[in-house]
This record gives sequence, structure tokens and C-alpha cells, in this order.
Amino acid sequence: MFVSLQFLKEEKPGSKWKSQFEKTWPYYRNWYTREGSRERAGFLTSSRKLKEYMPEIYPIFEQLSQLAGGGDLASRFLSLYNPPAFMTGCTQVAWTKSVPILVRNYDYNPKLFEGVMLKSNWLQPVIGVLDCNWGLLDGINKKGLALSLTFGGRKSVGEGFGIPLIMRYVLETCNDVESAVEAFSRIPSHMVYNVTILDKKGSFKTVFLGPDRKIGIQNAALCTNHQEMIDWPEYAAQTGTIERESDLLNYLHFENPQNQQLINKFLHPPLYTLQPKNAYATLYTASYLPTEGIANIYWPGKSISQSFSNFAEQKTVTHLGQSVSGKLTL
Repeated sequence: MFVSLQFLKEEKPGSKWKSQFEKTWPYYRNWYTREGSRERAGFLTSSRKLKEYMPEIYPIFEQLSQLAGGGDLASRFLSLYNPPAFMTGCTQVAWTKSVPILVRNYDYNPKLFEGVMLKSNWLQPVIGVLDCNWGLLDGINKKGLALSLTFGGRKSVGEGFGIPLIMRYVLETCNDVESAVEAFSRIPSHMVYNVTILDKKGSFKTVFLGPDRKIGIQNAALCTNHQEMIDWPEYAAQTGTIERESDLLNYLHFENPQNQQLINKFLHPPLYTLQPKNAYATLYTASYLPTEGIANIYWPGKSISQSFSNFAEQKTVTHLGQSVSGKLTL
């Protein structure tokens, strides 16, 4: 099993973003229309909802839609309003015992990974791993706000936006934990997710999102793939969410690690995983340092460091192990 990650920088939406969209659009189009295009919200509804809830990034949406060809289907997809259901694994922690750091493992099917970390300056400088072409799985902005998401372990699907776009919006418009929590509180998420938030002051929160509930705001430094309780036992058993959470909690309590020790912990089981039968693996480990503006990506025996002051375009291909096939479904 191999995972590819490309590091790109482009200040404003342009040719590099367009090239990446053209490469991935056939796959995203198949995913977006898998239940039929009529099952997705129309352009007028999607664009109106985006302008209502995230007006600051609406002009960027218009630019990206034009770069994508200006078509109805691509524009509806880019709005990420009421998209098809999707979910991931993942473990994440905000650790503030020394220099504040957000560490996460991203667990997903490598065949469905977009594989791009982008440094941009749309509304403000942001570095993050792309999903759905302009959304983010995790990232940091130059003001020192860092975010990471996990699937929340419940089957609820409703009216709202795909979480990667909400993540993008928060990093483009917010500067600290307080403003990020406010944004997550008012923007509807179409599925159940957990987001851990850390800022350069060392403040942190984890928010529990879902279309069937008000936001849950937790003074929790870490989370895996459930919220207050296990709602989907089969998924919990398949992903080991309880085991990963317990292992990390015990490690933090008894070891009180330094940052590099914590990162090393994420590169070993049970936090690090290869599960070909279950169609997912740890595709990368990321660490974000808000006070230094640094984003690091790790694999066992390999790492790449990027920052706002020194971001090098490159591409890396990493061998993870056995091939993954199949997929998780709701």
C-alpha cells in the first residue's frame, strides 16, 4: 500500500488549484452523484446557504467555481452543502505541557485520499491538508489557530455542510479558540464530527458536531471516533475507538511526554493502524505548532517539515504496507 502527498503553495486560487481540481474531479463527480445528481441540493439553494452561513468565503467559492469551468454540477459540489455521507477514523490530541502542539493520525482509505497539503493566502495564510478540493482535514493559520477533525461515530445525516469546508472557513476567518467555537456553533454540519481546536495561547477545546443536536463543547484535549457514548457498536469495534482513546489517555497520564515522544506514540499501534480488511489505514501523522507556524507530516521513519516562512513544494510517495480494498458504509 502506498500513499502520495504533494506539497503545493499558491497564494490565490489559480492554475495550480485548477490543475488539482481537473485531476480529481472525475472521482469526486462519481462520488457526488452516486445517488443521482437530483439527490443533491440545487445550485441556488447551495449557493444561498453558503452565502448565508459563510459569507466571507463566498467570493472564493465564486472564483473556484469559475476555475472549475463554471458548470452547475461542479459548483454544487464545491458548495459542499448536503453532500453524500463520508467518514474517517482518526486520533488527535492538543498537548500543552511544553510548546503547544496539535497531533493527529488521519485514518482513511488511501484510494480515496486527495493527497495535497496546500499553503495559501485567500483571506489569511493557511496551511492544511485538502479534502473536496478546497476543504481541509486539518491545518493551521498564521494567527496560530490549529484544527483537526475526526468522525464522531454516529449515523445521523442531515441538513448542513461537509465538515472540510467548515474547517476551511474557520481557519480563514478565526484567530483563536473562542472565535472558532462560535463559528462551529452556528454553521450546520451535515454529519457527526469531532473537531479539536488549539491556539497559540495554549487554549484548547474539542467540539462535538451533528445535525441532530446542539454543539457539544468539551474541555477535552483528545478524541477518537465517538462522542459522549458509543452509538454505533460495530463501527466502534471496527475502528478501535475506545481502545485508542484509553491507550492515549493512559499514556498522557502516566508518561507526561515531551512533544517528540508524543509524536512517536502516534507512529505505533494501537494509534497507528493498517487494516486492509476494513479499508483504512493511517495515511499520515500531522503535528501543528501554533506558536511557531510549523506543520509537520510523519510516517514511520520519515518526516517533512513545512512552515509559513519556509514552505517547499515537493511530492513524496510512502509505502505503508499491505494494500487496502473495500470501503466503510453507513
